[in-house]
Amino acid sequence: MLDNVKSVVAVASGKGGVGKSTVAVNLALAMHAEGQKIGLLDADIYGPSIAMMLGVSYEDRPKSLDGQTILPLVTHGVSTMSIGYLVDSKTPMVWRGPMASGALKQMLKHTNWGSLDVLLVDMPPGTGDIQLTLSQSAQLAGAVIVTTPQDIALLDAKRSIEMFAKVEVPVLGIIENMSAMQCSVCGNHVAVFGSGGGERMAQNYQTKLLGQLPLDPQVREQGDIGTPLVLTQPKVPVAKSYFSIARALIESLSNKESIGSPDIIFE
Repeated sequence: MLDNVKSVVAVASGKGGVGKSTVAVNLALAMHAEGQKIGLLDADIYGPSIAMMLGVSYEDRPKSLDGQTILPLVTHGVSTMSIGYLVDSKTPMVWRGPMASGALKQMLKHTNWGSLDVLLVDMPPGTGDIQLTLSQSAQLAGAVIVTTPQDIALLDAKRSIEMFAKVEVPVLGIIENMSAMQCSVCGNHVAVFGSGGGERMAQNYQTKLLGQLPLDPQVREQGDIGTPLVLTQPKVPVAKSYFSIARALIESLSNKESIGSPDIIFE
């Protein structure tokens, strides 16, 4: 039920392992802290992770009041839904593409999302069935692309941008994750995965670099125990970066001109 959802935004990446789900969870919480009514849908049917990142236990199951729609689980003020809420954490989803797409449609349209400013959809990696199903099932306000500065990650991220262009979904901006790490010994910033890749890609595709997030062990640690960094340590530099990205995305969504389809420049 998307009737009262103002904007649906896909959080996507071409490649796995770039921290997309971690970014989606912390971004959702940061946007909520900025006064937005936020929903978060875990569309990674085969590898759902937001339940663990948000500290949702297996006993916390979504409920239905009318037998037709499901109430999302409200966690830290964010309305959330995931296939991970409905199955045991050890149960693999051994489904073909149409079954996974059907599960996404069920969660998208049969969840009683209520009134939301933004529904963030944490996408699986790649450019396959789930991406196409979402673009056909919801009027997307746009997509946010998460990448690292590494060339191989940028290569796949470009494919993701091209895919959204083909289905006429505008790219609202690029988030460069793991942009650098501060050395615990000397204090210098080390570009573990290279530098400047997200900015160059944003320029090539005439979209925004929404922000750069450092490689910080605290982000991983807090996500693993279900207490995201944005909640527990909002004053540390990486959390401040999330809040900055949240404000930039809110501004992009409120500015109708920025939601137009970008002109694609092929390299």
